[in-house]
Amino acid sequence: MLVKATFAALLSIMAVPAMAAQCEATIESNDAMQFNTKEMTVDKSCKEFTVHLKHVGQLPKAAMGHNWVLTKEADKQGVATDGMAAGLDKDYVKEGDARVIAHTKVIGGGESASVTFDTAKLAAGENYAFFCSFPGHWAIMTGTLKLAG
Repeated sequence: MLVKATFAALLSIMAVPAMAAQCEATIESNDAMQFNTKEMTVDKSCKEFTVHLKHVGQLPKAAMGHNWVLTKEADKQGVATDGMAAGLDKDYVKEGDARVIAHTKVIGGGESASVTFDTAKLAAGENYAFFCSFPGHWAIMTGTLKLAG
């Protein structure tokens, strides 16, 4: 009887998967045009990845709005420039821009937004950038995202 119980316990322990990949991340933005992280990593085992953006400042989105935009590093400046012309109503992202992998809406102080994207859009070894496309923010509010695992 003890042998059967021990065997059953061992089987149940072996059936528990190793640590599951973290397929989401939270990033904060503030009134000083800063993200609280400069690097994000997506585990290649994630089918989808969700980014939760929180604006911990107090200023309204028209004055100090922030979003989270993901592109290839090489596309960052062009997407940011085209986004300025799109305006706040379009979240400073050019409508239908194929260079944009994912983006949140623009939020103001105390607000939050999330975006979930298909990780099949990412390639190992590619350099990705995330940034805020609010005019004047993209050069300061930026970081890197990499596919790992």
